[in-house]
Amino acid sequence: MNTPSNTHPQPTTPHSRLKRRALLNTLLIACVAGAVLWQVHPSLAAEAAVNIPAPADDLVATPAAALETAVLAGGCFWGVQGVFQHVNGVRNAVSGYAGGEASSARYEAVGSGRTGHAEAVQITYDPRQISYGRILQIYFSVAHNPTELNRQGPDRGPQYRSTIFAQDATQARIAKAYIAQLNKAGSFGAPIVTTTEMQKPFFPAEAYHQDYLVLHPKASYIVYNDLPKIDNLKRLFPDRYRAAPVLVGKGA
Repeated sequence: MNTPSNTHPQPTTPHSRLKRRALLNTLLIACVAGAVLWQVHPSLAAEAAVNIPAPADDLVATPAAALETAVLAGGCFWGVQGVFQHVNGVRNAVSGYAGGEASSARYEAVGSGRTGHAEAVQITYDPRQISYGRILQIYFSVAHNPTELNRQGPDRGPQYRSTIFAQDATQARIAKAYIAQLNKAGSFGAPIVTTTEMQKPFFPAEAYHQDYLVLHPKASYIVYNDLPKIDNLKRLFPDRYRAAPVLVGKGA
């Protein structure tokens, strides 16, 4: 989802126009191929999901439990938000920024990789319907690849890091214990690089980033990188999958 920087137009020649046309044709073919690849075999079009065990350490909600919040970062927030919008028990999933200061919580600034922020998603959920541990299971299994350091798929930089922004000591304990459990089992074939950051404030992203997967299902980036995650969620977590996504501000 990296956006190109503005450049000044340069004079064109017949040769440069031919080169540009060839490049555009190549990009068009690549986008079409990506869409076809996802339709034929979704698991080949993006990071493959990994079937992993549930966390051994988790919370059991009481009948009177109130709504809880989880903040997770795992690459471009479009796909992470889209996954959790399709999870039963999630009341809202908002794209935004966490890890840095309020003054730099803007897309253009975060994209520099120098703000301390990561693109993150704030997930509001009902612990009587889904536990924090199960949310982490979906996060590690479907939403992103936790073995990639400061990158996810085509996106590079610390703003795309894999991070759990724990809201309290209990969340931090469960997250760290789960990472240790998965590493000990060799679930991913490589060490998990996901970090845990304590109680960093979350800042909602600009309106045009919200519900992006739902609003732009035919965008090449979404087709290639994110729609396969929804397919994997439905396949690996059929009891957690909801067909109608919960949209920002709409509630459950």
